[in-house]
Amino acid sequence: MAQEYDLVIIGGGTGGYVAAITASRLGLKTAIVEHEALGGTCLHKGCIPSKALLRSAEVYRTVQQSETFGVEIEKPGLNFTKVQQRKADIVDRLHKGVQFLMKKGKIDVYNGFGRILGPSIFSPLPGTVSVEMADGSDNEILIPKNVIIATGSRSKSLPGLDIDGTYILTSDEALQMEQLPKSMLIIGGGVIGVEWASMLADFGVEVTILEYAEHLLPAEDQEISKELERLFKKKHIQIATKARVLPETFSKRSGLASIDAEINGESKTFSAEQILVSVGREPNSDQIGLQNTEIETENGLIRVNEYYQTKESHIYAIGDVIGGLQLAHVASLEGIKAVEHIAGMNPQPVMNINIPRCVYSSPEIASIGLTEAAATEKGYNIKTGKFSFQSIGKALVSGETDGFVKIISDQKSNDVLGVHMIGPHVTELISEAGLARVLDATPWEIAQTVHPHPSLSEVIGEAALAVDGDAIHS
Repeated sequence: MAQEYDLVIIGGGTGGYVAAITASRLGLKTAIVEHEALGGTCLHKGCIPSKALLRSAEVYRTVQQSETFGVEIEKPGLNFTKVQQRKADIVDRLHKGVQFLMKKGKIDVYNGFGRILGPSIFSPLPGTVSVEMADGSDNEILIPKNVIIATGSRSKSLPGLDIDGTYILTSDEALQMEQLPKSMLIIGGGVIGVEWASMLADFGVEVTILEYAEHLLPAEDQEISKELERLFKKKHIQIATKARVLPETFSKRSGLASIDAEINGESKTFSAEQILVSVGREPNSDQIGLQNTEIETENGLIRVNEYYQTKESHIYAIGDVIGGLQLAHVASLEGIKAVEHIAGMNPQPVMNINIPRCVYSSPEIASIGLTEAAATEKGYNIKTGKFSFQSIGKALVSGETDGFVKIISDQKSNDVLGVHMIGPHVTELISEAGLARVLDATPWEIAQTVHPHPSLSEVIGEAALAVDGDAIHS
């Protein structure tokens, strides 16, 4: 029998389940359709498991450096089986938490693959959802007043380079490794590639990164990218930029995978036990019935307006499937805004310029707003302030003094245009910069905020003072 809902959400990842909770709290009868596990890529194949491994790598690195803190221990060992078990336990605990929230919100969860139907006996409008149930039972038919598509994305592969899970991996396969390789070649120096490079290097794996662009993390401020490359080289990570990988040259022999890359017009061969392909993600928009609607796509990405409505005004789309900033916290925010619009609340549109971006490598990287190059390109006359962690007492105490904070502001209005950080725990520090962006703060106003001593946050106050040449400890 068909079930009627105010809202059906296709996809139970971070964006989908947060949207469902919001809808439930607003009194909407809500259902989620998810063909795998609630929590989606972020919880099971991305944010959480990778950060759990990064934390283990950080602890291992710290223990190896314990003598610098006056702590003498025998040579530390690494039990990668326990590392993976810890990761699995964290994921399981959070997964149970999401399941509890669904029950608490009286949100119906359908474990199956959802497809949007066109006009039919169930509705004169497209949007009825047919659910192919994972347990093999008969399809469920859901008749919603509104639909949110939150189907996320999947790892891209390179044409001609087949993912086999043995020699060639994506992050999905890498997260399930039972043992570490001695060497890893990473194709792609974006966020995922950089995080894996950092983690594996800290675990003692020989790492090489091949990046097509001129710098690692090409979307970040150039000073940040250059500093990251310098610090990665200190960790003995090999980096080749402006490298065009040639998939047709891939070969495997004697336990090694090899592939050529063209660098400055010359071909060079790179070899490692495994190759991690990290060249971005593609939207999960195929096979969900979009052809039965008037919904428009571009390169697989669903087109939406500022309230996340598709061309079918009662069908919304959020998260990775619409492109933009493919971040879990962005998908959650988009889901909230979409539900508020469905509920007639007239929400304020999301401003991507105020969304923080984080890289959880060692060193960490965090940023918000415009890079220096982007601000200049937009015609701003800018002034910048930069302050190093080397002059911050808490950084010295922690034994982590690499990196800096850079603040970019508009000379005319003094408003902060962008904040870029690299160094210890900057993914925790970036929220102050986020608040500054929301409030249109100036560097002077940030500097007037009292930053406790000793704390890493002092670096933000000093960088703010440095914009006008007034830093105290430089």
